[in-house]
Amino acid sequence: MSTSTDLPSFETVFAPVRSQTAFEETLERLGTAIKLGLLSPGARLPAERELCTRLEISRSTLRQALTALAQSGHLHAVRGRGGGTFVSERPPPIDPPTRDLLAGWRDACDVRLGIELGIAALAADRAQEDELAPLDELVAAMDDLVEDFAGYRQADVRFHIGLAESTHSGRLVALATEAQGAMTDLISYIAHPPEILEHANAQHAQLLARIRAHDADAAMRVMAEHLRGTEHVLAGLLPGASA
Repeated sequence: MSTSTDLPSFETVFAPVRSQTAFEETLERLGTAIKLGLLSPGARLPAERELCTRLEISRSTLRQALTALAQSGHLHAVRGRGGGTFVSERPPPIDPPTRDLLAGWRDACDVRLGIELGIAALAADRAQEDELAPLDELVAAMDDLVEDFAGYRQADVRFHIGLAESTHSGRLVALATEAQGAMTDLISYIAHPPEILEHANAQHAQLLARIRAHDADAAMRVMAEHLRGTEHVLAGLLPGASA
C-alpha cells in the first residue's frame, strides 16, 4: 500500500479549509483528490491529528467527512497495527453521467442559487406560520430517512417547493420546481451517505428558524451555505466533474 508521503500533490490536497461549509469542502477536497488520482488507490491518509492541523478544521468535522466517504465507498478503515484510513482499491461502481450533464452541472447549481436565495429572503418577509408548520414535519421526517435516500429526496423536494410556495409567488414556485428537477438529475449520480443527509437536514432546520425570525439576511446566509454544500458534494463525488 502507498503511504501519505508518496502523494505528488500533498500540499495542495491538504491546504487549509477556510469556508463556512467546512464539512462539505473537506469532502470535496478528498473526493476530488481521489477522482483525479492525487490520492491513489490504496494510499493511506495522514493521521487525523495531522489532517486537522493541515486543513485547519475540527476533528469532528474531519470525522464527518471521512465517515461520509467511507459510506460512499471511496475510503475504508483498517484497524490494528499498520492500520489507518485508506483510499479504496476500486471506486464505487456507478454509471457515468452524460457529457452534456457534466458540461452544465455548475450552471444548474448557479441557477438554483439565484432562485433559492430570493425565495429565502421573501419567505422571511411573507411566510405564515401555517405554511411553515408542514415544513417542520418534513424536517422531522427527513431525520428518520437518512438511510433511505429515495424517501429523503422526495421530502427534500417537497421542503424546497413548500418554501417557494410560502413566498406567494407562482413564478418562483415554477422556477424552484424546474431547478429541483435539474438537481435531481445531477445527484442521482452520487452516493448519499447518511452523514451528508444529516448535515443538510440540520441546515433545513436552521433555515426555518431564520425565516420565523423574519431575518432575511440570515436566511439567505443559511440557504447559501446549504446550496454551496451541495455544490461541494457534487464536485467531490460526481464522476467526471471537474474540481
